[in-house]
Amino acid sequence: MPRYLTLVHIDEQNLPAEAPDPGFDQRMGELFEEITRAGVMQETAGLAPTAEGTRLTWSGGKVGYTDGPFTESKEVVGGYSITRCADKAEALEWAKRFLEVHPASWQVSVEVREIAEG
Repeated sequence: MPRYLTLVHIDEQNLPAEAPDPGFDQRMGELFEEITRAGVMQETAGLAPTAEGTRLTWSGGKVGYTDGPFTESKEVVGGYSITRCADKAEALEWAKRFLEVHPASWQVSVEVREIAEG
């Protein structure tokens, strides 16, 4: 079965001011429990803010280093998951369910890409 990388995109400059509703953690926990029981979830994590990161670039035969935050980036990767799904349709369904757990007032997007193996 193919593996898929789901990148969770957020706008670090406009994070929600309000905390999620009281049931958010429970809904997310239930979804993660379900996806793990189904044998789909391989790995997942949130990422530290870009202020704690460093970007390396290759240009003109030299490596350049830029410390965060990366204010020129509107959207950044705030988390990821690796899933093993029967097909892309299944990977998209899990990603859709992940988004639906979030409060309606939040802006979150995900990008689902198959991992090229072998």
